Amino acid sequence: MKTDGTSLYLENQVCFPLYAASRLTTKLYTPILKELDLTYPQYLVLLVLWQHGTQTVNEICSRLLLESNTVTPLLKRLEEKNILLRKRSEADERVVQISLTEKGESLKQKASTIPGQIINSFSDESINEQEILNLQKTLFKLIDIMNRKELLEGTCRHD
Repeated sequence: MKTDGTSLYLENQVCFPLYAASRLTTKLYTPILKELDLTYPQYLVLLVLWQHGTQTVNEICSRLLLESNTVTPLLKRLEEKNILLRKRSEADERVVQISLTEKGESLKQKASTIPGQIINSFSDESINEQEILNLQKTLFKLIDIMNRKELLEGTCRHD
């Protein structure tokens, strides 16, 4: 590691391009999701439910790497929009099951074009689709490493 101070330059940080790319990508989703009356975090919850069906709040939190105090308000707003149902488990009332309504299921078809729209918005002569997909794989590796380290250190609980 360099000790001449250049390690503290913005362009030498790993965190900055991750942060900026995340923020700008989320910004790309905003007008697309507005047509469905969804926010980006609400869309993420729906992606989990469309893929995995009925889930507990804790399962959704675990899949999205979020805490329940972040996810619960999202679920309440989606329930108010009649997109999902929250139901306490009969076996254990502490467990809340989340399932899609008919409206929530119908949004899946409308949302099916979103991933393609986002990939197309990245299209440029300087990057191709394969490079984008390779970046996605690398990011998932980083997420896995960071999540495993976080769980090993006991700083985050997703149970």
